[in-house]
Amino acid sequence: MPNFKLVLEYDGSDFAGWQLQAQGQRTVQGCLVAALERICGDRSRVTGSGRTDAGVHAEGQVASVRCETRLAPDALRRAINGNLPRDVVVLRVEAAPDHFDARRHACSKLYRYRIWNGRERSPLRARSCFHVPTRLAGEAVAKAAGELTGTHDFASFQAAGSVVESSVRTIYRLELLGEAG
Repeated sequence: MPNFKLVLEYDGSDFAGWQLQAQGQRTVQGCLVAALERICGDRSRVTGSGRTDAGVHAEGQVASVRCETRLAPDALRRAINGNLPRDVVVLRVEAAPDHFDARRHACSKLYRYRIWNGRERSPLRARSCFHVPTRLAGEAVAKAAGELTGTHDFASFQAAGSVVESSVRTIYRLELLGEAG
């Protein structure tokens, strides 16, 4: 059965995260599985390079899937997108080697946390930025951010009952970019 690498973008505002939920909540993985089932006729297992929480957006998240199809990768991309809701899209589909697994082959991840530091809230930024109406102390924020660079145990940030093998992570780079209103 052919193996494919998918590159995705989505607005996570209305999703309960990446992973299928037992309660039947709307998830990115669930939307992809449903689209592929309509195209390929069977329920394919879609593996993401990582899981996102509810409300988290993604630009360039990688997923892998094995599905029985004669469609060329670009035709498969168009077919999947024709069966996805407007808040998720497959940007690219590539034929992948048999051993490729998006989660196991992920080398690194880039996270972007956006703060809108303006006196008034911004309706145009409301879904992608956290609003802080008071002036941030730039030097203090930069100093605190610098403390996060390096290898640390982030166990205190994980959900209760998490089954990850290790909560130790390395932050290679952390940048603070300014924009205020």
